[in-house]
This record gives sequence, structure tokens and C-alpha cells, in this order.
Amino acid sequence: MYRRRDTRREQLVAEITAQLRRYSVDAQHIGHAFAGLHGLNPTDLHALIAVMDAELYGEPMTPGRLGAQLNLSSGSVTALIDRLERGGHIRRDRDTADRRKVFLHYAERGAALAMDFFRPLGRRTDDVMSRFDDDELETVHRFMAAMGDSMREHRDAVRAARPEPPRRTAG
Repeated sequence: MYRRRDTRREQLVAEITAQLRRYSVDAQHIGHAFAGLHGLNPTDLHALIAVMDAELYGEPMTPGRLGAQLNLSSGSVTALIDRLERGGHIRRDRDTADRRKVFLHYAERGAALAMDFFRPLGRRTDDVMSRFDDDELETVHRFMAAMGDSMREHRDAVRAARPEPPRRTAG
């Protein structure tokens, strides 16, 4: 990690890795600021991002998928969804074909809060993106998708390697 970088490629790899790390930390700070303003905890924020991403990709979020993504038990997911629904951040909709199935969506109030808070960042992001041509954006997109896949694979491996927490016994 802190070894000498002799070639330009080694220097670029080190600089890009550092920039990704800083970007991640800065994004967390911004997310925590939003969460703090609206009485959300980190898990609430991660859930809202998961619901937003699911809607963006046209893959409706279900409570089961949310629990798997956040590594939460079904009881914890239910409490999380109840809390976010009470706060006006998400809503539950039943599948019209199978009424037993529930989909989670951003509620209008929650979406409005997020839009108001993140709109200035969106403008900054648009400004940065405008400085790159389509071919450059295609390369950045491919890189970011591969980095995201790699990060999620590592996250899943870390989760799988974690020992089970000790169970409490009644008594």
C-alpha cells in the first residue's frame, strides 16, 4: 500500500485508489448529514439508497431483497420498513398479480426531502460530467461498474467469513 511507485501506471493506480477512498468518505459524510437532518440512522440511509437504486433500475425492492442486501433479519427489516414508512420516506405497495408480495417505493415526501438536499450535488455532478465526452464517460462507467462489482464481492466475502454472534440463552 505504501510502497514506492516507479511507473506512471503504478502512480495512477495509487492515485485513483486514494481518490476512490476519499470519494467514499466524502459521500458518507454527505449521507450522514442528510440522515442527521431527517432523524435517520445509517441503516435507514442504506435502505433508502437500496430502494432508490431498485427504482432506478426498474427492479422493485421487496422486504426480503432489502434484508439480504443489508444483511438484516426479517424482524429487523420489518422494524426498519415500519420506521421509514412512519417517517414518510417509503411506502409499501402490494403486487397487483400476487397480493402477498410487497414492493417498497420512495414516498413523495421522502423523495422531495432527498431532492431538496441533493439537488446542489446533482448540479455539481452534471457540471463534472459535462467535461467528459461520450467515449470517456463510457470508460468511466465501465470502470465504476467493475469497481462496484469488486467491492460488493469483497463485502459478501467479509460477511461470509464473519463468525456468528454468540446467542443469548434465557436463564
